[in-house]
Amino acid sequence: MPRFAANLSMLYPELDFLDRFQAAARDGFQGVEFLFPYAYEPRHLAARLQANGLQQVLFNAPPGDWEGGEKGLASVPGREADFQASIRQALDYAQALECPRIHVMAGLVAAGTERAEVRPTYVANLQWAAAEAAKQQVDLLIEPINLRDVPGFFLNRQDHAHELLAEIGAANVKVQMDLYHCQIVEGDVAMKIRNYLPTGRIGHFQIAGVPERHEPDVGEMNYPYLFQVIDEVSAQCGWQGWVGCEYRPARGLAPGGTTAGLGWLPR
Repeated sequence: MPRFAANLSMLYPELDFLDRFQAAARDGFQGVEFLFPYAYEPRHLAARLQANGLQQVLFNAPPGDWEGGEKGLASVPGREADFQASIRQALDYAQALECPRIHVMAGLVAAGTERAEVRPTYVANLQWAAAEAAKQQVDLLIEPINLRDVPGFFLNRQDHAHELLAEIGAANVKVQMDLYHCQIVEGDVAMKIRNYLPTGRIGHFQIAGVPERHEPDVGEMNYPYLFQVIDEVSAQCGWQGWVGCEYRPARGLAPGGTTAGLGWLPR
């Protein structure tokens, strides 16, 4: 069965963020991920990981002005200096947290601009970032995200992501395959796992129910079958990554709601 990591930005929302590490460990998770660690000192986060026997498996590079609507800087012309600063900051955190993966959000395509116009900016930024990350043996992940949740996002499809990997040409740039986004944009999820996982270019999975983004056993996707597919293909190709549980608990802020909703989690 795949290794599951709790996404602490979404799970246990009734708790203070720093208390979510202990809650995840109590529920049996051995790995955690989250969106952005930058509101906290790295040493404080590292202490929570160590105290609870947890591994940090993923977090995001700074996305720009998140509150102002920015969703990454990699594809945004004219923001190259900001992008480079964001990667340096993320790598500092990765070193402190012993985290081997950083998700680099692509960013939004400005109204009236075609994706092809900003593609060279995206490729050049990822090539620079990959060289920096390689110095620390860190993988950078790129994630196709559906346009319903994030209108205007540069990267939306699995095939597009893998084409970009070929153009970037760096072994430490891989795809973050979020099955929630994949189902909304394309469907045919099991076949995409079978096609792409053996390539060695899938660095991480994420899951959530479709369409509400609740627990994986809520909605239209058959996750027990998809976990079997991941197991089957992993056994053939040697993949040993993580599956991030990036969903909003259906019980919301109810005390213990995340734990109560973990009936789907294979033990």
